[in-house]
Amino acid sequence: MAALNLAQLGWRPFFQQQIDLEHWGYPVGRVVAQHRNRLELLSENGWVELALQPGLPAITVGDWVLLTPECQFLHLLERQSLFRRKAPGSKVTEQLIAANVDTLFVVTSLNEDFKLNRIERYLSLANDASVEPVIVLSKADLCRDPGRFQQEVQSLNPLLMVETVNCLDASEIQKLLPWCGKGKTVALMGSSGVGKSTLLNTLLGDTIQATGSIREKDSKGRHVTTGRSLHQMKGGGLLLDTPGLRELQLTDCDEGVNSTFSEITSLAEHCRFANCRHDNEPGCAVQDAISQGELQSRRLSSYQKLMREQEFNSATLAEKRAKDKRFGKMIKSVLSEKKTRRN
Repeated sequence: MAALNLAQLGWRPFFQQQIDLEHWGYPVGRVVAQHRNRLELLSENGWVELALQPGLPAITVGDWVLLTPECQFLHLLERQSLFRRKAPGSKVTEQLIAANVDTLFVVTSLNEDFKLNRIERYLSLANDASVEPVIVLSKADLCRDPGRFQQEVQSLNPLLMVETVNCLDASEIQKLLPWCGKGKTVALMGSSGVGKSTLLNTLLGDTIQATGSIREKDSKGRHVTTGRSLHQMKGGGLLLDTPGLRELQLTDCDEGVNSTFSEITSLAEHCRFANCRHDNEPGCAVQDAISQGELQSRRLSSYQKLMREQEFNSATLAEKRAKDKRFGKMIKSVLSEKKTRRN
């Protein structure tokens, strides 16, 4: 990425107001790539590399960092938005995905891999971060009736932005340019093999990421992108690419889930019991809406699943944080006692 000024990198008054008089004029940089042992930042002075060392706060691509005059880490600026998930597998920890994003392109292909439940999961993530979601239905050229899929997605929310595209056709990508203006940051997310790398290359007008094929028998994709990185688009916007997320477990995301399923939360206000679980309780307005054909049972099942998942993950992570805090206090107590004995 060529040298950019702060405005081109997405700098705005929200971040400027966090710089006090003592550090006025100090360099700031935006994280544009994240590696196993280092971060790459871009500032008005050019490229800066920061080694990932113990003591640094959790930092992700898109973050803004205040630097010393020698371009060393000084302070992580408060984020305007943040995408996060429970770390994949059995790890009991939280993983940061991207920060300070304006728009999320949720990319899903029009083949056997198309699932409304997965789209609802990404919408919950975007709504929790207060980031505008745009559903990008890719591989429209390989689908006989893309309009049917578009209507299915639109049924989730009449105000939801939904675009069908052929990621290889630059003229069709024009539909997405209104969200890619100067200084705007767009993140690409979706499962492996849905066409994110192809879309990224077309938006950038260059081959930045390699592309791969999918398995014909089940339309499952293979990982091509292996790291998170920020790229500049021709229109001045910034495009953040992420690896295909085969596992996206939500945590601390109740507001995002409730916002995604707003019709259910509105109906729940009319249930007879305040703690109604919308199963077999009498006077359940949600079940009444299902029986009258006003709400799909699939929609309720998806809502309940995501709420249970985020509640469980949130409780598990909170328990681990409390345990780590107790362990830290014990270590400090032991060290303090040893110091007292030596004295």
